[in-house]
Amino acid sequence: MAEWGPEEHELGATIPEAGNSIHNETGGWRSQRPEFHPEKCDGCMLCYFYCPDAAVIVGDEKAVGMDEAHCKGCGICAKECPRGAITMHVEKKE
Repeated sequence: MAEWGPEEHELGATIPEAGNSIHNETGGWRSQRPEFHPEKCDGCMLCYFYCPDAAVIVGDEKAVGMDEAHCKGCGICAKECPRGAITMHVEKKE
């Protein structure tokens, strides 16, 4: 049996692929939606690492937005962001 060493894992032991969550759009039942403020983002990527639904859009190795189709509105990203670059707002149904 092959052993897994640290060289086979992503930095911080993150899971780089969204797995099956990419096929499940959970955004339709959220009660809060995220608002991304790029001018406040310092590129720390904590929002990406903590998001359970792979709903943080990444470009040029930093967060550039939120995928609202996959965001379930849990607010973990906003809670973990040290710069306040993500705020949560009550979802309003039209």
